Amino acid sequence: MKFKILSKLCAIALLTGILISPVCARVYMQKEEALKQAFPAADNIDAVNLYLSEKEIEQVYHASGVRPDSALYTFYVGSKNGSVTGYAAIEAATVRTLPETVIVVLEPDGSIRYAEILAFFEPAEYKPSERWMDQFPGAVLSPQLRVGGEIHGITGATLSAHAITRQVRKSAAMLKIYLEGNNQ
Repeated sequence: MKFKILSKLCAIALLTGILISPVCARVYMQKEEALKQAFPAADNIDAVNLYLSEKEIEQVYHASGVRPDSALYTFYVGSKNGSVTGYAAIEAATVRTLPETVIVVLEPDGSIRYAEILAFFEPAEYKPSERWMDQFPGAVLSPQLRVGGEIHGITGATLSAHAITRQVRKSAAMLKIYLEGNNQ
């Protein structure tokens, strides 16, 4: 119970940028470092909050198969000389019983640049490898962007594979809503 509470506090700390103590040994990268890695050439990184209507929540669910936990969603937008270089979303979710945090970085056209695990509190053997994570770059949101479709499963870590894939799908669907809203 103590570890479960501690791991949730560590995940919250990662999302809010609060310094994390050494007790949170499975935090691999802080938010600021992850955003710098996502947008290495950017001269500006802005946080943009989406406030989804019920209709938009349904659109995200229909497109991704994942119902958003909240009508509020944050994207980070990297830009250089006023041109967008990409988008990033930092997603926290429960895998089995403990949280993980993933950054999903998307190209300006909505395709996936990469996804990376920032924190993982389940047992280490359930953490997907970098090789497995390398399935996402270049992918686009489609019915085939799922475990058993374009994404291979992980023997012994099925829940981790599904959780990360859901996070990637939801981020791509949210970006689609955001881009459509800005092109009206």
